[in-house]
Amino acid sequence: LLGAIIDVENLFMSMQREEDEDTKKVYLYLFRLLRQCILTRQQAVIRGPLGDPPFEAPCIAKAVSNFVFHKYNHLSQSELQTMTEVAKTFLNFLNHWNFEPPSVRCVDLTHEDASTYKINYTRWLVFCHVPAFCNSLRHFETTLVFGRTLLKAVYQYVAQQLLKKCVTERDRFPIEKRGVLAQMPKFLEALKHEILKDDSSIWDQSFRPPISFLMQQRKRQQDAVQASGKRHNGESSHKRQKKEPESEDLPDETVLRAMQRISESNYTNKTEVVFPVNAARDEAVKDEEKRREIEFHIVGNSLTKPVNKLSMLWLLGLHSVFAHQLPEMPREYISKLVFDPKHKTLALIRENRPIGGICFRTFATQGFIEIVFCAVTSSEQEKGYGTHLMNHLKDYSTQRGIKHFLTYADEFAIGYFKKQGFSKDIKVARPVYAGYIKEYEGATLMHCELHPSLVYTQFISIIRKQKEIVKELIAQKQQEVQKIQPGLTCFKEGVRSIPVEAIPGLREVGWKPQIRAQRASRPLEESADPDKLATTFASILQAVRQHSAAWPFLKPVNPIDVPDYYDHIKYPMDLKTMGERLKRGYYVARRLFMADMARIFSNCRLYNSPETEYYRCANSLERYFQTKMKEVGLWDK
Repeated sequence: LLGAIIDVENLFMSMQREEDEDTKKVYLYLFRLLRQCILTRQQAVIRGPLGDPPFEAPCIAKAVSNFVFHKYNHLSQSELQTMTEVAKTFLNFLNHWNFEPPSVRCVDLTHEDASTYKINYTRWLVFCHVPAFCNSLRHFETTLVFGRTLLKAVYQYVAQQLLKKCVTERDRFPIEKRGVLAQMPKFLEALKHEILKDDSSIWDQSFRPPISFLMQQRKRQQDAVQASGKRHNGESSHKRQKKEPESEDLPDETVLRAMQRISESNYTNKTEVVFPVNAARDEAVKDEEKRREIEFHIVGNSLTKPVNKLSMLWLLGLHSVFAHQLPEMPREYISKLVFDPKHKTLALIRENRPIGGICFRTFATQGFIEIVFCAVTSSEQEKGYGTHLMNHLKDYSTQRGIKHFLTYADEFAIGYFKKQGFSKDIKVARPVYAGYIKEYEGATLMHCELHPSLVYTQFISIIRKQKEIVKELIAQKQQEVQKIQPGLTCFKEGVRSIPVEAIPGLREVGWKPQIRAQRASRPLEESADPDKLATTFASILQAVRQHSAAWPFLKPVNPIDVPDYYDHIKYPMDLKTMGERLKRGYYVARRLFMADMARIFSNCRLYNSPETEYYRCANSLERYFQTKMKEVGLWDK
């Protein structure tokens, strides 16, 4: 909350300094958004016609990576590494570039290009530029969310400025890095041709370097790591251990043994296999599908080619199912959509007769599917058919690159759609679907986001299998550890804390201590002598008390003098209380000491306005405290 308040203040100051009217409007919008979030104590979420990042595919970073391979893959290892560094320098420059406002940039552009640039400039302000200094807003890198359109619009001017910067700041770079600057003009000229060329392969989403090149790159990286290890062979052992992974995967033999035990257990208890406890809703339906007792088919009408008799009979049957299960929906409207060539229906067929289905329409250009009807005959409900129908439709959609479902659900259908992963939180920008789907009075718009790598018809079974394996592995581990350790009684005797490794039985179950390197910059934090640490804290606290700005914080706030202080400040702190805590041995680590001191300053800024003397004292004393902590090596911020 305090961070959001600071962000609002920064936005207000930026808005006052800004001269461009378009930019000022964006600052004003974000200012009001953050102010509303502070009042409602909610996270700031930007929704609206701008859409959601990323805005183009492939992004600039991916295209530049493709360009480096496409143009320079024939070079030697050292030369290729140099060009890779040039590309990184260019991307970093672009990520920190302040784009020109539309009022300046659009003078020489056509009306269409000017409109596109204005949209992208606004997106850049909202998602990249402002979040860089406002932590309350989610920050995106420019090169990861924008693509060819923005880069083409700004490339010429950005390239000129980058070349100038390479010339003027060349002497500031280390000698070994100046080779990167020398290659920059050639790199920018070659990249320019690929940006302007309409059929350039670097902007193809399916562009992939050959496997041989990737394997070669991986080998180079491994050789580099090994060479680095040899060069640093004299380093202390704790540094080498720190680079090792903290945990390892279980051996394949252990997992296979657990799976074999599960299979043997299922074989000896066949009733558990047929009727498992807490079975997924669609397990029985999947068994029917394997036995080919039911089938799933995509059917639809057509005005350009003949429709076979069976498909038409299924459409008539589906019309009957929808009309019977959705009595509030006019039959004429159901007929219009079911037999509309733009709509398709996923039909659930048993004995050559439809018993359920989902009627939908695909909007490929918008990236979503609208579900208009979803029903199963009343005699077959509550058996998992609806769940399996929806999972089949999800797989059908992801195979075609569709990642979003939208539907208007009435009060009786909301529960079903929630079980299928739908939510009332619409993550698709309104301009994407507005005007494409029909809005229904009294219904609730719901959204489901699909993951392209999931096979939804198998997902529940896989999770269930993984759960069984984990349970079996836990059971195996429990059999290996037979000893029951006594409980800890030291806390009842007044001990405040103990080392983790002192917990009985922890090492026996496989826990390994994490080796931490001693830091020369903060020797006192890791000190085994608590008296030495307390002495340091005492000297810092005494110095802070004697500072000229410490007078408001020397003792607790008197509620008689400030009646409403404790209504606003729930966790008060002052220098006197910190002194008492220090005497009691409370500050066993620097983090506790720093946290209490930080609370003094944050409480002051929360209660007092920025123009008050108290607010200025808090800022001044905080800077002094940080300086004293740095002097003794206890500050790392």
